[in-house]
Parts: sequence; structure tokens; C-alpha cells
Amino acid sequence: MTRGTPIPETMTLHVPFRIVKRGGRKEMQTPDGATQRRRTDSTLVKALARAFRWKRLLESAEFATIAELAEREGIASSYMTRVLRLTLLAPDIVQAILDGTQGPEVTLAKLMEPPPLGWDEQRRAFARD
Repeated sequence: MTRGTPIPETMTLHVPFRIVKRGGRKEMQTPDGATQRRRTDSTLVKALARAFRWKRLLESAEFATIAELAEREGIASSYMTRVLRLTLLAPDIVQAILDGTQGPEVTLAKLMEPPPLGWDEQRRAFARD
């Protein structure tokens, strides 16, 4: 038998997809309209959890400054400042990240850049293609 000759009682199934790198990991991307299981990005969820925890600690006056809290956490205050920006995201963007429904363009590196100030601008910047 040759490769082109079908084996009797055998079904061949072609599934269109491509492999893309996202957040340092390889991910299967299906064609538009195809449903894919939701999968949360643990890196993004962890960063959001840290950001809101740090915000709560600062608001409770347990720590007077970002520098003081960063020293206690053992990280650079500049990194903490970038992560704290995540608390400025629109609530629906935060929810999409927690649900795993954010688009592939929503990465931690992109989120740690200064976001647009308005929630409508953020939604346009992180809109699913």
C-alpha cells in the first residue's frame, strides 16, 4: 500500500490549525469560527492577583510607599509599579483574563506597558481580532 491509497474502513480527518507562540508557550490556534476550550493564562492571572493584593496593602496603609512594599516583597519597585498598572484595567478586560477569553494579543508584556487611561480606549487596544 502507498501513502495515497486509503485503507479500507479508515476515515481521514483534516483539522486546520496552526501553532503560534504566546507568552513563551506554543498554542494551537484554530480558524475563525471554530470553538476552542477556554484556557486561563496562569501568568496573567498570577500577575493580576499580585497587583490587586499589592494595591490592597498600599491602600490599607500597612505600607507607606511602593518602595517599602517592594523591599518587603524582595522585588524592584519599578517592576512593582508596572504590575500595579494592571489594577487600572477595565473590569471586563480583567474578567476576560480570569475567564481565559482574552485575545491572543493580551500578554503580560503588553499589559505592563502604560495602558490607555480610558476604559473604552483599553477595550479598543485589546479588542479580539
